[in-house]
Amino acid sequence: MTARAGTRPPALRSPAQIPPREFDGADLPGELRTTRIPLLDGSPSVPGGFPAKAFAGEVVPFRVVSFREGHDLIGVHVRLTAPTGEQSLHRLTALADGTDTWTVSIALDLEGPWRYRFEAFSDDYATWAHAARLKLAAGVDVPVVAALGAELLARAAAEKDRPAAQRRRLREGAEALRTGDAAIAASLAADPELAVVFAERPLMSLRSASADQHLHVDRTRAGVGAWYEFFPRSEGARRLKDGSVRSGTFRTAAKRLPDVAAMGFDVIYLVPIHPIGSTNRKGRNNTLVAEPGDPGSPYAIGAAEGGHDAIHPDLGSAQDFRAFVRAAEKEGLEVALDLALQASPDHPWVREHPEWFTTLPDGTIAYAENPPKKYQDIYPLNFDIDPEGIAAEMLRVVQHWVAQGVRIFRVDNPHTKPLRFWEWLIRTVNESDPGVVFLAEAFTRPAVMRALAAVGFQQSYSYFTWRNTKAELEEFLTSISHDTADYMRPNLFVNTHDILTEYLQFGGRAAYRIRACIAATAGPVYGVYAGYELFENVARPGSEENIDNEKYEYKFRDWRGAEERGESLAPLLRRLNAIRAEHPALRQLRNLETHWSDDDAVLVYSKHLDAAFTGTGQADTIIVVANVDPHSVRETTVHLDTTRWGVPPGEPFEVEDLLTGSVWTWSDHNYVRLDAFAEPVHILKVRERA
Repeated sequence: MTARAGTRPPALRSPAQIPPREFDGADLPGELRTTRIPLLDGSPSVPGGFPAKAFAGEVVPFRVVSFREGHDLIGVHVRLTAPTGEQSLHRLTALADGTDTWTVSIALDLEGPWRYRFEAFSDDYATWAHAARLKLAAGVDVPVVAALGAELLARAAAEKDRPAAQRRRLREGAEALRTGDAAIAASLAADPELAVVFAERPLMSLRSASADQHLHVDRTRAGVGAWYEFFPRSEGARRLKDGSVRSGTFRTAAKRLPDVAAMGFDVIYLVPIHPIGSTNRKGRNNTLVAEPGDPGSPYAIGAAEGGHDAIHPDLGSAQDFRAFVRAAEKEGLEVALDLALQASPDHPWVREHPEWFTTLPDGTIAYAENPPKKYQDIYPLNFDIDPEGIAAEMLRVVQHWVAQGVRIFRVDNPHTKPLRFWEWLIRTVNESDPGVVFLAEAFTRPAVMRALAAVGFQQSYSYFTWRNTKAELEEFLTSISHDTADYMRPNLFVNTHDILTEYLQFGGRAAYRIRACIAATAGPVYGVYAGYELFENVARPGSEENIDNEKYEYKFRDWRGAEERGESLAPLLRRLNAIRAEHPALRQLRNLETHWSDDDAVLVYSKHLDAAFTGTGQADTIIVVANVDPHSVRETTVHLDTTRWGVPPGEPFEVEDLLTGSVWTWSDHNYVRLDAFAEPVHILKVRERA
């Protein structure tokens, strides 16, 4: 949302916003945790009491369970306090009869710390109007109903914070009700104008409020973006006549940036760019002995040239790196840097701070392990001996790269470091620069992944990489969109330099197309590792990673030639990122809903965004239908809950396939045919009805 020059952008967008009013005399939680009108299970919320998360422009559902005894009706508000201190009030609506769940969706556009609390009250007008409609229709208690209504309208007319025109209208209504006329009473009980008046300024008796809750709104890039990972040393690398390789540099890697930007990516993610140790250097395909000229793993950080604050001399100087960052910014790309808190045996830390590592009984330092894998070229840090010293050094390293223009860090294996360290580090960095984003590369147990997100990581790798069947994807996508969306933002990487799943190894080119389409549409953040567009699917035998892995050698790729020969996925990636840019529904996390098909291999989901939040004045709805079996042609019937985007069951509507341009008339039950070898996925835009 762009503001006019000289104006401040709005803090939020909410079709349910009402005039702010004081909420005097509210019953608050105290020694008894329940209030007079209970307010339970409020969200957004985070386990452990950490602040909930949103990103600028995200539509956040606020939800609470509230009720009172008997038949009197209640109303529920949420009071938001923006980072500026301004307050706003929003009316919640009942989610469904019998659930006592109330909800409202609000787009938060202003970055920073927000507060919110829920407020419930006995809605006296709604209670009277509801009872009046029932009793008057039955001819019961007509004089009493009219008298109670007159008293209620007169009370509302006496409230001095109401507009004068409203007060006059209410006085007139009260006078009419005093006649005791049943027809007048029935008319006023069903009057839509009065309903609006009392929805905006309800007449309250009992009042209850929840405790204040906290929500932090990060910048948009923390929650929306398409990532592209590459190794700078491979971009522009040259094989010389003697068979040796001259490394690519930041200057040669910068020449690749226009092509990455042209594919529509937002973030260029670099693996570690620091000096690489020579002790126990790994050779090609992770062999234990490196041959002359083998560059080694960039994760074996540290050599005579320096450690985590230094740049590998083959890549260039600090000035060259800053020039690379500026070149990326010129192309609309933001640089993300790998933060791997570990050391090669040659790192200066090993000499200067041996207490930071684990010493074995034989006097040697323990290598990093992920049994059965062993990383002989890496020493892990031990946070138990000098945690303050390690923390101070890690903060210095991060602040150094922030000063070089880096504001996104992909953190390697954060689950191998103490949770409280990450809580402290991220909080400390964000206190001085709230825009710094940390992505947790933690493929580990669910509780650990979620805890890392809760304590501060703005993004997280996820199990998406290994969720391939319809059933797996339905469960996974529902979970990330609803169960953990208040604090965990999944980055749906389709592959990494370490991960080449069996689905990609054996699914052929169809598998690459399917996974890219789902990743780009199911979540607002996704990523690919360079080479994905070339269908690099050959694994090292017995492993889930590419053979001739780029982590241990240079890669030479013919990007342009592959595309000219029609052997590149770049056109599809370009189209997917264009679709993401054109459709705001795809830039939201919490709006995914799964639907049904009669085929166990056909996944169906939709993403809808109401017109109030799109910025175009029109609602945006996308339906994705994917054949997740890359070896087959599937024909089935797709069943849609069209009420999710406001279309009554059985009513026809037009859809346009954004990949092929085809247009069809659909309803809630539709035949589809998806050929994995041609077009395995429909990405359908629901056209606005005239």
